[in-house]
Amino acid sequence: MGAFHAYDIRGIYNVDFDKDTAYKVGYFLPELLGTGKVLVGRDCRVSSPEIHEYLIKGITDAGADVHDIGLSTTPMVYFGTANYGFKASVQITASHNPAEYNGMKVSMENALPVGLDNGLGQIKAWIDEGRECIPAAVRGTVHQMDIRKDYLDFLLKFKGDYSGLKLAFDLSNGMSTMFAKAIFGDGPAYIFDEMDGRFPNHEPNPLVQKNVQPLKELVKKTGADIGVIYDGDADRVMFVDEKSEFISPDLMIAVLGHWFLEKKGEKGIVLQDIRSSKAVGEYLVPMGAEMRTWKVGRAFAARKLRELDGVFGGELAGHYYFRDFFYSDSGLLASILILNVVAEMKKKGVSVSSLISRIARYRNSGEINFRVEDKSGAMDAVREFFISSEKPLAMMDFDGYRVEFRDWWFNIRPSNTEPYLRFICEAVSDDLLAEKVNAAVSLLSGKFGAVRE
Repeated sequence: MGAFHAYDIRGIYNVDFDKDTAYKVGYFLPELLGTGKVLVGRDCRVSSPEIHEYLIKGITDAGADVHDIGLSTTPMVYFGTANYGFKASVQITASHNPAEYNGMKVSMENALPVGLDNGLGQIKAWIDEGRECIPAAVRGTVHQMDIRKDYLDFLLKFKGDYSGLKLAFDLSNGMSTMFAKAIFGDGPAYIFDEMDGRFPNHEPNPLVQKNVQPLKELVKKTGADIGVIYDGDADRVMFVDEKSEFISPDLMIAVLGHWFLEKKGEKGIVLQDIRSSKAVGEYLVPMGAEMRTWKVGRAFAARKLRELDGVFGGELAGHYYFRDFFYSDSGLLASILILNVVAEMKKKGVSVSSLISRIARYRNSGEINFRVEDKSGAMDAVREFFISSEKPLAMMDFDGYRVEFRDWWFNIRPSNTEPYLRFICEAVSDDLLAEKVNAAVSLLSGKFGAVRE
């Protein structure tokens, strides 16, 4: 059962899981979440219809009803779950993974995520134990449900005036194709704007820079003020400035402060993940933010934002969470709000690159991945190595380690979705950054045989 992860169920279809797994997930879900109806959506991957069929069969065999919204972005499922009062939902998707992958994202009441520690682990245990799936005497029924207009209307409430902007979009042949043109119109330049679950142009992962290259070229060709790229299921979004430079997604948490903290006056808690640049808090606190740092991933972030009643939050991976959106993430909503800020900035003569230069005060390594057997031992060794020679100003230990010093900091953590140990470092200068990264790489490769990916 290698497809069960901290945040969701995901893997190579018919290798890590199959239709039998989908059936059993469907069968056990109503009991797990104590409900007689489940909302179901799916992305455009080639394997999604089969998973959809067997997931629904499992739900209905358990005696529960299915409300099927068909093709859907993942945030549309979150919207449907919370807006219509469902206590359980499933989106069939593998998000940003290559075409041969698929999976299921499960949510409970109020669109709160169901991860390994609050439900998926129990389903995995029932499957591993070989618990029987005995069809109910009265099977559930399937209801077709169209919520696209309601979701689009919700998003359009936040849209500003972009008439002064030149925009470029890469829709990655994914689920953002359902709504992007209805929101942003025909004026922007679009590429890969036809839904195709084979992802023929590039993998739907905007964090991999080769996948962003076509958008960079489009921005340059069209003279766009900003480029926008979504991942496969449209829960993440990333950006390219007018110089065709990729913008680290955590810095966009700071940009969102201009909308919520300045324009809307919603002072309060802003959540960032443990990998976020120190510059984010330094930029937002003077605006009225109370910064909080938490674990990586929706399974943790959405719950924490609700618990704190935070205004908004974000992650290095391009997820942005909003109190106005049931404390959930939406790539389309994030892009709408960020473009609102960009439009206002352009009126003041401030370009995107100029805005980002005001925020970014440090040199950053980006996440460096290592394959290593003893992840726990390697993390401890890196932490001890650095704190033995310099006293830290702060240390966090809830998602690997984040250790902050006067002029630099690092985070080292095990990936929750891939077989990697991830290291990220930020410093006040290129030289200091190179010194610290090289020290970590030497320690990990020399003592633990880690292979840098």
